[in-house]
Amino acid sequence: MWGVIYHKHISTMDDTVGKSITCKAAVAWESGKPLSIETIEVAPPKAKEVRVKVLYSGVCHSDLSILNGSVRGRFPIILGHEGSGIVESVGEGVTDFQAGDHVIPLYMPQCNACRSCKSGKTNICEEFLGKTHAFGLMTDGTPRFTCDGKPVYHFMACSAFSQYVVLPHMCVCKIDNTAPLEKVCLLGCGIATGYGAALNTAKVESGSTCAVWGLGPIGLSAVMGCKKAGASRIIGVDINPEKFELGKKFGLTEGINPKDYDKPIQEVLMGMTNGGVDYTFECIGNVNAMRAAFDSCHKGWGKTIVLGIAPTAEEFSTNPFSFTLGKHILGSVYGEWKGKDDVPKLIEGYNKKEILLDEFITHTMALERVNEAFDLMREGKSLRTVINLWPDTNSAEK
Repeated sequence: MWGVIYHKHISTMDDTVGKSITCKAAVAWESGKPLSIETIEVAPPKAKEVRVKVLYSGVCHSDLSILNGSVRGRFPIILGHEGSGIVESVGEGVTDFQAGDHVIPLYMPQCNACRSCKSGKTNICEEFLGKTHAFGLMTDGTPRFTCDGKPVYHFMACSAFSQYVVLPHMCVCKIDNTAPLEKVCLLGCGIATGYGAALNTAKVESGSTCAVWGLGPIGLSAVMGCKKAGASRIIGVDINPEKFELGKKFGLTEGINPKDYDKPIQEVLMGMTNGGVDYTFECIGNVNAMRAAFDSCHKGWGKTIVLGIAPTAEEFSTNPFSFTLGKHILGSVYGEWKGKDDVPKLIEGYNKKEILLDEFITHTMALERVNEAFDLMREGKSLRTVINLWPDTNSAEK
């Protein structure tokens, strides 16, 4: 069925090769203002670049962090970094992709040439936070988007709120053409991040205790990873108790609401777990929650994994003696997955029902309703909204 649905997208691509494409995109012109649906121009790919027709994109809290100004961005910008689509054309020197390939854009590049990629110690390619991330540009120092003749900047190399996007070839992962693009787009960020943080960063052990602060998509995917690793207790910490029942789908064994106690939540958890939790995960981006998660760890071996993105101006602080006591605090980017190598493996996990994706999708809507998707996120009424960038084509053939 999926081959029939996506064939219509492929059949029109030969007419656009080597030319600028006019399409729709949701443009953020300035911080704090709603996105505006604009007609933009997308230039053809240059050397070592790939142009992709984006079919679907998840709406992630990192997009909101740029939009609301808590994390700095370069405006005007096209947000979105949980995309999926089909290669439309490739630039000179690209041999690993061709028109018609199904792909996931990667905000974490994998160049396979830098010291970091070769080290085997990290997934953080040295191109990460280079021109394509920090400045919203391609590697040659220019953007591929224009609107009314003005440059529009890229977001985390992906800019999946545009119907077409040009990416560095190191920021694209080829996937099996049978994978449902409206589901696997979520593996571009949040779900992979939490799941990998449990398996790859914390390396949760069977029979251990875990606590997760914030039961949004990243927190629930961390819960899912803890379950996969065989944790015996997985405790959710959230001020919305309705999420505790939801969390059971992903492996949560119990939940606690800090508002229900007249003492710090770290004291509650230490009492519940005979001196402290083995692994804690902060998935909110709140420095006070980070401190509480770290304080909740068991001395001698406890690990805290920080996944939430705090506002740029805030700083985390703790008592240094906690380190002397053998506690560990770690960060994790994209769950320590290498995108090109590991996203196909994550899709295999989805096919085997080891990784849940459908259960995260609470809403699907057209690009024109993207601001509504952000409102649902702000109000806590959604887990993931998936934006359908071509609703007439995608829906008509389902």
